[in-house]
Amino acid sequence: MTTDGLPETAAPGHPGDPGHPGDPGHPGDPVDPGPPPGLVVVGHYDELPGYALQRPRGADSWLFTWTVSGRGTLRQGRTETAAGAGDLVVLAPGIPHRYGVQQGADHWEFWWAHCGARPTWTAWLGTHARGDGLYAVTPDPDDDSPHARIEAAFSRMLADARTPVTGTPPASLPADDRVAVAVAHGTTARELALSALEEVVLLTAGAVHRTRSGSDVDPRVHRAQELIAADPGAPHTVRSLAAEVALSPSRFAHLFTRQLGRSPMRALREARLHHAARLLESTDLSVERVAAASGFASPFHFNRVFRERYGTPPGAYRAAGPTGAADPMVGA
Repeated sequence: MTTDGLPETAAPGHPGDPGHPGDPGHPGDPVDPGPPPGLVVVGHYDELPGYALQRPRGADSWLFTWTVSGRGTLRQGRTETAAGAGDLVVLAPGIPHRYGVQQGADHWEFWWAHCGARPTWTAWLGTHARGDGLYAVTPDPDDDSPHARIEAAFSRMLADARTPVTGTPPASLPADDRVAVAVAHGTTARELALSALEEVVLLTAGAVHRTRSGSDVDPRVHRAQELIAADPGAPHTVRSLAAEVALSPSRFAHLFTRQLGRSPMRALREARLHHAARLLESTDLSVERVAAASGFASPFHFNRVFRERYGTPPGAYRAAGPTGAADPMVGA
């Protein structure tokens, strides 16, 4: 399937669209560059066959699309990709692109956002580059764990773009709100919307990284790794971790050590030390509070093991500034 059969002009717009130039489906000039990078525009569409949009000169801002269901096809320059449920496809600005419902698909439901990308996002997207400024993050089809959270982030992004509120935004769209668009006006709305989109990028790219890095690891061991990484300061024990993955403590410890080359408690200590190092780098908490927040009951023990791991005591480590310590879940 290629996009050669897609219409050469933008598809008709939706009733009730805000009419902002560059929105997907906007009925205006097909060579419109889209929203400028200073704006954050977010929308949700559920399109039928025949929907398509092209921009012969590309857009001035980045375009992020995340597919909920159905199938879409996106092309940027000479690079093309299909998009199915859970796929994040990102198009960099300034390159001709077009996209629409994939030929033969009965619909394409997707979230989209036009905005300027934060510089840190490129590090997460870099390994997913397909060429011509197109990035496609395709998660494991058997791992749908982040999908609900991603959709909730987009729903929150839309709610905050419409009207920033102090309450809790809805986790999903109302049933009658299947076509929705909003422009984030004001600094608060823009920053909230960008923060939600950053969450989407981290969740999609992070899910693929975890799947690839743990592809040969037993799912129960992988789950224990995730529990440790999520909250290294918690009072984890071999028994508590084993219970979380439905194994006996002895079986769990044996399996974890055999697969990762270190015991669960060794992995936990590394995660706690890594967490402590990040706190020393980015906060002004006292060394005693850093130790407690990282799961070390004794400051004296913390000082000793931190020095063994990083070659310097915690106070001196903080004074030296960030050092880019290794990821505790890689190596030992």
